[in-house]
Parts: sequence; C-alpha cells; structure tokens
Amino acid sequence: MKISPLEIKQQEFQKKMRGFDPDEVQSYLEKLADDLDELQKENENLKSELGNVNEQLAEYKKIEKNLQDTLLKAQDSSAKSLEAAKKQTNLMIKEAELKASQIVEKARENADELRNAVVNLREEKDLILAKLKAIVSSQANLLELKVKPSGDEKSKEKKVEDSSKMDIDINDILNKIL
Repeated sequence: MKISPLEIKQQEFQKKMRGFDPDEVQSYLEKLADDLDELQKENENLKSELGNVNEQLAEYKKIEKNLQDTLLKAQDSSAKSLEAAKKQTNLMIKEAELKASQIVEKARENADELRNAVVNLREEKDLILAKLKAIVSSQANLLELKVKPSGDEKSKEKKVEDSSKMDIDINDILNKIL
C-alpha cells in the first residue's frame, strides 16, 4: 500500500496521556510528507528521463542497425564489383590472347602465301627465261642459215666469233628485258 504525502499530512492519531508531543509529531509528519513528496517528484522525473533515454537508446540502436546493414551491403557490393572486374579483366585478356593468336595465324598464312607466290614467280621467271633463250636461239639459228657460207677461213672464224657474240647478246638481251 502506497502512502501519499497528503495522507501523511492528514493523518491523525488518538490522543492519550503521556503520548508524544502533538506539535512535534505534526511537524515531523509534515517534514516527512514534504520529503516523500520530493522523492516522488524526483522519482517521476527520473522515470520520465529514463523513458526518454530508453527512447533515444532505441533510436540509436535502430541507427546502429541501419549503419551495420549499410556497411554489410557496401562490403558485399564492393566484393561483387571487385569480382566482376576480375572476371571482366580475365575475359578481356582471353579475348586479347585469342585475337593475338588469330593475328599471328593470319600472318603465318600470309607469309606462306607470299613464299608460294615467290616460288611461283621464280618458276615463271625461269620458264620465261627458258622460252626467251629458246626464241633467241632459234632466231639466231635462222639468221645463221640465211647467211651464206663463204669458202675462206676468215668467214668461218667470223661465224664462230659471231655465234659467241650471239650467246653474249642473248644474255645481254635477257638482262635488258628483265
């Protein structure tokens, strides 16, 4: 049972002989009532402050929870971004390696084609040279047949010199053509 300060102040006691001094009892009761009143007010104030502090604590806990959630999400997002960047980098490296190997393969194919073309051109050159030599030789033979042989030695020597000159001329002609 709770006693209020007002009840203490209004409390009356029976009077008996040889009892306590009524003024002293009354003054003590009033002082006790005042102290109890102050204690109750202080208690109410403290309860109110405690309620406010509890509300603030709940608010701070809520903020802390939100911050922790945000931090976890940021860490998770950062980890995912880093992982995605690594995957993309690896993919770019693989693509670059593939392109490089394709370029190297293409260069090899081009080099092979050029080698084959050079070989074919050399063969064609040799064939053309052989044909030209044959044409020049046949033309030289035709010229020799048309030239009438004379009976003296000087003309025979001239023929030998002329035919050697023709061979030189053949090579000279080929060199000029090429």
